[in-house]
Amino acid sequence: KHTAPHATTVVEVDMTRLVQWREANKDAVRARHGVDITYIAFVIQAVVDALKAVPIMNSSWGEDKIILKRRINIGVAVALEDGLVVPVIHDADERSIVGLARAVGDLAQRARANKLALPDMQGGTFTVNNVGIFGAIMSTPVINQPQAAILAMNAIVKRPVVIDDAIAIRSMMNLCMSFDHRIVDGLTSGRFMQRVVQNIGAIDPGNL
Repeated sequence: KHTAPHATTVVEVDMTRLVQWREANKDAVRARHGVDITYIAFVIQAVVDALKAVPIMNSSWGEDKIILKRRINIGVAVALEDGLVVPVIHDADERSIVGLARAVGDLAQRARANKLALPDMQGGTFTVNNVGIFGAIMSTPVINQPQAAILAMNAIVKRPVVIDDAIAIRSMMNLCMSFDHRIVDGLTSGRFMQRVVQNIGAIDPGNL
């Protein structure tokens, strides 16, 4: 934070449809593909598509200039017993939801077994962190330098939401993104987060 002026933006996303689909299909997906479809895979796919639409978010600060990255390499924060590591899914835009879920599971398993190689830790262009597993509903993540931003997923919580002037119980999640204000301003970050929310709503979980 002494290096990059941090700013944070927060949006909420309705995860009800994905929660219902996952509960109904997780066993069948595991039997067919041999992988657990977790919510982080859906969010990463939405982030990847948003990075394509708002490429400045897939960049880094280079002394006196902004360096745009052609490859989309998503860092995934993994909590260990005594710390945190951020291995990288390289070329995440070339993977399906199943492929992303498999990559996240593999990196997390190898991280906790202390079997990550140096290339696994290099080349990240944007980071996603799932603090929701600890029950957090709001967070202000610290940027993984020199990336432009980091997005934190928070816990999915059922709560009352007003829809068409009626109250409904929905599974809601807060997405919190900290960004380097030297690279990105509030307008751009807002457009990016709006795109992420739209992408999550447009995901077809049946097309894994």
